[in-house]
Amino acid sequence: MEFKKDRSYSKSHEWVRELVADEVEIGISDFAQDALGDIVFVNLPEAGDEVEIGTPFCDVESVKAVSDIYSPVDGIVSEVNEELLDNPAQINEQPFESWLIRVKKIAKREELLSAEEYEALVKEEA
Repeated sequence: MEFKKDRSYSKSHEWVRELVADEVEIGISDFAQDALGDIVFVNLPEAGDEVEIGTPFCDVESVKAVSDIYSPVDGIVSEVNEELLDNPAQINEQPFESWLIRVKKIAKREELLSAEEYEALVKEEA
């Protein structure tokens, strides 16, 4: 299980990477993709959509179930990772390279965890 130190993590298992002062990338953690199993479909929002903290912005379908992915920030979707529409399994293969969306105009962020804090949370849940 990998916990990249250049990311922050939500308690609902999304990772957040800072791109510039007002823009972030969001994906799902290695722990989350492992728990989901083989991901076969991803339903992404569109550029220009608003996202809100604690509200689902997309869902991923695995062989086990369909799971909502929650936003850890308030902002505007600036870009979606369209490669995932053709190859959702990329999330299983490279969870930290497979960002789902980029969000700009960040108005608010939930309290995010460091890699060490997130690793401790995952150990508690395992």
